[in-house]
Amino acid sequence: MGIIGVIGGSQVSSEIYRLAYEVGREIGKRGHILVNGGLSGVMEASAKGAKEEGGLVVGILPGHSKESANPWVDIPVVTGMGEARNVIIVRTADVLIAIDGRYGTLSEIAFALVFGKPVIGLRTWECDFPIIRVETPGQAVEEAEKFLK
Repeated sequence: MGIIGVIGGSQVSSEIYRLAYEVGREIGKRGHILVNGGLSGVMEASAKGAKEEGGLVVGILPGHSKESANPWVDIPVVTGMGEARNVIIVRTADVLIAIDGRYGTLSEIAFALVFGKPVIGLRTWECDFPIIRVETPGQAVEEAEKFLK
């Protein structure tokens, strides 16, 4: 069992939402803990998928209220740190799966690489970074598991 971070956009298409949901389901099915930013979009979809499979979901929230967490977060961590909470998400995870995303996701990818954390990419940023690219939610979690102790 490990802690898998799922990072990605807060406003996403239905296709990206579905991919994130499936990633969350795979994480939950395999008995891992999911950590993310606790809000909408990729965060909500992955949390919902993990929770429906009996997984544990930790949401690292940017604001000052537990109530801002999506309904599938089991453990809301209130930081009051805004986007700076991205460092906490990355430090907490053993490995990260990036799905879609904008600049917040890009910052999390960069922090992960600075901290030596592996990043699995599913339809995310096309950068000259050492991201392990995958095509499916199942592949994303399989790759992530290779880095769990």
